[in-house]
Amino acid sequence: MGVSKPEKQNIRTSSVGLRWLTALIAGTIILFFVWFGDWGAFVATFLIVVLGSFEFYYMLIHVGYRPLIGVSLGLGILFLIAAMLPPAMHLLVLEIGLGASLLISFPWLFLRKKYDGVVVDWALTLAIPIYLGWPMSFAVLIRGHDFVVWRPASGGWIYLPSGAWWLLAALFGVWIFDGAAFFAGRYFGRHKLAPLVSPGKTWEGVVGGFVFCILTCLAFTVVPLGIPWYLAILLALLIGSAATLGDLAESLIKRQTNVKDSGHMMPGHGGMLDRVDSCLFALIVVYIFSQAMQVLK
Repeated sequence: MGVSKPEKQNIRTSSVGLRWLTALIAGTIILFFVWFGDWGAFVATFLIVVLGSFEFYYMLIHVGYRPLIGVSLGLGILFLIAAMLPPAMHLLVLEIGLGASLLISFPWLFLRKKYDGVVVDWALTLAIPIYLGWPMSFAVLIRGHDFVVWRPASGGWIYLPSGAWWLLAALFGVWIFDGAAFFAGRYFGRHKLAPLVSPGKTWEGVVGGFVFCILTCLAFTVVPLGIPWYLAILLALLIGSAATLGDLAESLIKRQTNVKDSGHMMPGHGGMLDRVDSCLFALIVVYIFSQAMQVLK
């Protein structure tokens, strides 16, 4: 017996409400760590990398692959540790970590009794931290080590460091883009964006996402960071494009591993990877953009 239209509508409404509630709680927690920065940002990204890596690992296990999760976790966390260090030490730790991952992974694979698919497992072992740990390390680099300053003598103003503004622009840019794209696609979507990868995505949704992402970037960069309005619009277009590619990339991974969601830890949103997929590529874009702005100044 089918579900009646009112019941279907109630289910959809409940699902949207659950998405908003989960997003509000998760967003509040993440913004807490953005506020404190430094090791606070490290702790937040550490949890995301650990949980996301295990989700990726179990997705691959689901279709018969057996990557070395210990090596994947170690390299992903090492990317985060390197981001906390001064530039000279940063490069040294990355060199040691990448070298060690090669020296450790192959001997470990030699111990297997069967070598069927062993090279694919080795490649996937490195793919997990490069896909997740490496982009998340840019969140730490963007935020930096500066603390929020409260100056009661100047009227009680609170001054956020530039790194916090850049990271807020990245996060809110992605979140607003995703939310606007979801609702624009839901109500106005007609033309499929990538039907073979993600049938639900539409060009109308992307356009709606870009509009609100531009408004968000203007608010978070023009006055707080002194970025010209036209460069803020360019940043929004880059963030929206990166968010779309990140979302499609994870959809492709899920399609290849025959799963609907990466996990079930976040009601209404699926797993950790389902929530951070749009941010991964966007963080890289925002970091490069922020460094380019420093050079131009």
